[in-house]
Amino acid sequence: MNQSANKMPTFGAVIIGDEILSGKRTDKHFSWLAGVMAARGLRLSWVEYLGDDRARLASVFARTRAAGDVVFSFGGIGNTPDDHTRQAAATAFTVPLVLHPDAEQEIRARFADDITPQRLLLGTFPEGSEIIPNPFNRIPGFMMHRHYFVPGFPQMAHPMLEWVLDTYYSGYFLQSPDVDRAILLTGERAYESALLDLMERIVAQYPDLKLFSLPSLTEDGVRRHLELGVTGAADRVEQALGEIIAEVDRRQLAWSYRPN
Repeated sequence: MNQSANKMPTFGAVIIGDEILSGKRTDKHFSWLAGVMAARGLRLSWVEYLGDDRARLASVFARTRAAGDVVFSFGGIGNTPDDHTRQAAATAFTVPLVLHPDAEQEIRARFADDITPQRLLLGTFPEGSEIIPNPFNRIPGFMMHRHYFVPGFPQMAHPMLEWVLDTYYSGYFLQSPDVDRAILLTGERAYESALLDLMERIVAQYPDLKLFSLPSLTEDGVRRHLELGVTGAADRVEQALGEIIAEVDRRQLAWSYRPN
C-alpha cells in the first residue's frame, strides 16, 4: 500500500517510569523523538508521561488503540516487578502474554548457555505482536496495533524507533520538511489580545499551516517581546508571514525577524 496517498496518522509518545515523574531521572526521549521525526517531515501530536501503574497504562493503550494513533512507548518492558508495560499492553489489546518465537531466538542467541527462564520473560509479549530488533544487545521490543514498545534506555530505544520510522512510515516522509518563520514584536501594543483578529485571519486563510504566538517575559515579569510566526511548507510560510508583516506595518508596530 502506498502510505503517502493516505491521510497522515496521528503520532504520539508514552514515556513511562516513576523515576522520571519523581525527578530522579531526566527524560531523554521526547526531544530526541521530536528531532528525528522533524528531520523526516513528521510531527508529534501528543506526549504522555506515566508512572509504573499497570491499570493506568492499560487504560491509555486501550484509548490510543481505539483512536488509531501511532504510539511510541518508552520503558517498562523488562522482567522485574516494577515493569508493567508488557502486561498492560496485553490487557489493553485483550490477548494473553506468550513467548514470542522470534524474541526467544534473539534472546537465546544473546545469552547462549547462560539462558534462564527469567531471561526468556524478556521475550514474553502480547499474542500476535511482532518484534522490534534491538541492535544494542539483541533483546527485542514488540509492536502491535501501530503501538511500538521499546526499552527505557536511550542507547537501545532510539535506534529501534528509527528503524520503525524508516521501515513502516517512510511513505509519509516529506521531501521538504516543514519550516517555521517568525517575527519578534516589541512595544506596549505588542500583546496577544491586540492581535487576535490578525491571528484568526491567518489561521482561516492558511488552514494547512500552524500559527504560534509565544510571549516572552523578563525575570521580573516585564513583557520583553512577542514571537509570532507560522509553521508548514516553506512557500506557504513565506506567503503567510508576508501578510503578517504587512498588517504589523500597517498598525505601525515595532518588529524584527526572529533569528533562525
